[in-house]
Parts: sequence; C-alpha cells; structure tokens
Amino acid sequence: MSAVLPIAPAALAHSEGVWRTAWRRFRNDRVGMVSLLIVTGFLVLIALSATGVVAGNWQREVGVPNAPPTVLGPRPPEDLGTIEVPKGPNVDLSDIDPLAPKYKEWAERAAQMKTQETPRVDTLPFGGDRLGRDVLSKAIKGTEISVFVGVLAAVLATLIGTLFGAAAGFIGKRIDDFLEWLYNVFTAVPDILLIFAFAAVFGRGIGTVVLILGLTGWAGVYRQVRAEFIKHRNREYVRAAEAIGASAGSRMFRHILPNVSHVILVRLSLLVVGFIKAEVILSYLGLGVPVDQVSWGTMLSEAQAELILGYWWQLAAATLFMAVFVTAFSLMADAWRDALDPKLRGAE
Repeated sequence: MSAVLPIAPAALAHSEGVWRTAWRRFRNDRVGMVSLLIVTGFLVLIALSATGVVAGNWQREVGVPNAPPTVLGPRPPEDLGTIEVPKGPNVDLSDIDPLAPKYKEWAERAAQMKTQETPRVDTLPFGGDRLGRDVLSKAIKGTEISVFVGVLAAVLATLIGTLFGAAAGFIGKRIDDFLEWLYNVFTAVPDILLIFAFAAVFGRGIGTVVLILGLTGWAGVYRQVRAEFIKHRNREYVRAAEAIGASAGSRMFRHILPNVSHVILVRLSLLVVGFIKAEVILSYLGLGVPVDQVSWGTMLSEAQAELILGYWWQLAAATLFMAVFVTAFSLMADAWRDALDPKLRGAE
C-alpha cells in the first residue's frame, strides 16, 4: 500500500482578497485606467496649487482687462469716439466742464503711475478677466477649492449614510425606527431650504460649505445601503461568519460591506458631481466660498456678466476644467463599481 504524502502548506491554493481581485479587474479596464490617470493628474495639480508652486499669484493683474486668449491675438483698441471742443477766443473751457483745469494735472500723475507699474501683456494663454488676472491660474486655483469641496463633502455624506444605513439594515429594531424617522424628516424638507438653514447657522466659508453639503446629502446613501444590508444580513456567508464566532462589527464591515461597496461607489460619484454643482449655486448666491477665494462657481458667476460683452474665455475655461474632471471621475467610479460587483466577480 502506498503512503499518502501530506500536502505542504505552501502548495495550498490561496484565494485572492476582494480588493486585490477588484484591482486586477480594474487594471484590465482601459477607460477606467485612463480616467484614473486624469483624476490623479488633477489631484497632483491641486497639491501643487495648495503649496503655491502653480497659480500662487492668481490674484495678480498681469494682463490688460479682458485680455483675449493668445490664439486670438490682441484685440484692436476700442474706438471711444472724439469729443468736439468749441474753439474761439471767447470760449472758456471751465464754463463747459468745471474739471477742465484739472485734466492736465491728472494726466501727468497717471503718466507717472503708469511708468512705475509692471507692464501688462495684451494676451494670455486662456485669456484674462475684467481685472486682467490670468484665467488659467484662476481655473487651476478654482479646481483646488471646487474639487476639495465636492470630494470632501461627498466623502462626509457617504460616510454618514453608510454608517447609518449599515446600523439600520443590520441591527434593525429601535435603531432602524429612529434612523427611518430621521431620514423622513430630512427628506420632507427641500434640499435648498436645508442648505439655507445650515448656511444661516454656520456662516460662510469653505469648511462651512463642506459641512452643509455633507450634513444634507447623506439621505440617498443611507436608503440604498440600508436596503443592501437587509438583503445580505441573512445570507449564507454571513451566517457562516456568525457560526465561526465573527462579531457583529466584523460581519457588517468585513463581510457585507465589500459586497455592497459597488453601490456606495456609485452614490459617491453622483454626490461628487452634485456637490460641485451645488458649490456653483451657493457661490452664485453668495453663500459659497469667501470673496477673496476663487472656485469654478465664482468664475461662472463672473463670466455671466462678461459673456454679454462677448468675453467668453472665462466661461470656457471653468467649464472645460469642470467637464474633464467630472467625466473622468464618473468613469473611474463606474470602473470601480464593475470591479467590485460580486455578480461580475462570480462570472469569472
């Protein structure tokens, strides 16, 4: 009789973890990888802007007012027309304009000030605003604030909604009743009224905007996460974890949460897009970032008046930056959702 050789522990097959499997599947998604690179580029740009390496002097007036983009070339000087001044030996200009004697003195002072200030350029890469500030620098600095507000507020809302939804769906009973009551209270009041109410209480500022959006945007995440936890809490793998002595927290966050993470990522991506738009609205209404800061919202607010005069480049720059980031972030979140979806993992 031949002896049965024992199997060495190293020869045993080890299954991949959830996150390692998801990363392997994510790398095979070309659109997701390109989107990840674009989002990473934006994050690097934000870090450089926060440290002052780029766009540190965005408030500096480097160009002429409403300087056009470089590709358009300098705009022709505006023809302001001529003023017919009466002539004659008996004509006194002070009778026509009481300030006429001061014109020569003011012109000399203006000439002295003009020679002392730094010369301004006629064109800028992305154009200039009404004060001559570089629109490209403003768009980069605005990216820092808008993305910071949108992402951080979305993470805060997702965290609150996930914790509340997990507790309500897994534990249930009185906790579920209380959180359902709280959810109904928040959803019964229109979002814009909640935002205005929190803004009146907390005041104005970047941190306030993040707090306002985070505290008012968790309801949708809570509802979906609660439903997913109710669906998963009695499944076989959760009961098996309970049978081997896993605690309630371990079953909630180590077993169920990875299997519902694709739903959370979808909600997170939607909240980021929605909160960036909300920041635009709040800044337009004067409840967003302070006046000494710049964001995509303040740029679009300024561009509204400039567009009437034909100066479209500030609107185009803010829209381009916002569209590229929002699209790349949404595609990246969709790729992560597909990589984490347990149904797609089981189909491999």
